[in-house]
Amino acid sequence: MAREITYLQAINEALAQEMERDPTVVVFGEDNVGGSGAPGEDDAWGGVLGVTKGLFGKYPDRVLDTPISESAFIGAAMGAAASGLRPVAELMFVDFMGVCFDQIYNQGAKFRYMFGGRANVPVVIRTMYGAGLRAAAQHSQALYPLFTHVPGLKVAVPSNPYDAKGLMIEAIRDDDPVIFFENKVLYQATGDVPEEPYTLPFGEAEIVREGSDVTVVAVGRMVSMAEQAAEVLDGEGIDVEIVDPRTTSPLDLETIFESVEETGRLVIVDESNPRCSLAADISAQVVQERFDALKAPIRMVTAPHTPPPFSSVLEDAYIPSADRVAAAVRDVAGAAVAS
Repeated sequence: MAREITYLQAINEALAQEMERDPTVVVFGEDNVGGSGAPGEDDAWGGVLGVTKGLFGKYPDRVLDTPISESAFIGAAMGAAASGLRPVAELMFVDFMGVCFDQIYNQGAKFRYMFGGRANVPVVIRTMYGAGLRAAAQHSQALYPLFTHVPGLKVAVPSNPYDAKGLMIEAIRDDDPVIFFENKVLYQATGDVPEEPYTLPFGEAEIVREGSDVTVVAVGRMVSMAEQAAEVLDGEGIDVEIVDPRTTSPLDLETIFESVEETGRLVIVDESNPRCSLAADISAQVVQERFDALKAPIRMVTAPHTPPPFSSVLEDAYIPSADRVAAAVRDVAGAAVAS
């Protein structure tokens, strides 16, 4: 049975259901237990934005606070996973990856390979990303391309509450390290989500909207920007197809290729910076494998190659907008669609 809940609630529910199903699932990170027992506070804070709130009361021995040392607790998560647990560790902001990246890309991501498949590392690293909350340059980056680049890691970037729950449960049950990117602006977005547990397979994109004129591939929060643009463009006679990859590693290139073969035109919307971005990667893959299907140059709509600004006016300009997406689609559609 489905009902409407928030993106935040969907992730919380996925964690609670998996902790109930599997006693090896443990949750830890900074402030997951903070506030518990304080005056006027019956529950723990549940992390900086309350995503894990309520879990400590149900599973006090399996929800753990950690020191402010990402290198320590991410390393502990890798070791716990290799030893038989299924840890879900919260790297509060993805921008903090700099102090624990070795534990992720040089250790956990390589254990299965280094030990001939005899070592599994079923760890999930939850992390927030993205601009829009005036959190400045050190708390607002979209760094999923860096993790996508690393063999041995799986990367999920859900765009809505339904996907957030299904991908989180799939991530917890997966035997490889999964980096789970949660856009902080989406936490209060609502959508229909089934009460019962379910999974969404990695590497299977979703056709969010069918269309015949232009393919728009959008990642994470950018799916909503693409949908807004598509509504406007529909009134102009431009029929947009929107593809949400859901995971960037594995990446469902076949669905993207099939859509481009139908439309002949491609716009990619990616909140990360443009150089070596997911948009650049998808562009290269399409040019290499489906160049003959293209009727127009590919357009990338990304953040500029600068750090996210703190100024509200500049930050709003930094984030790819529906207007910028619509402009890019109009550009690739050209006179052929109008005719």
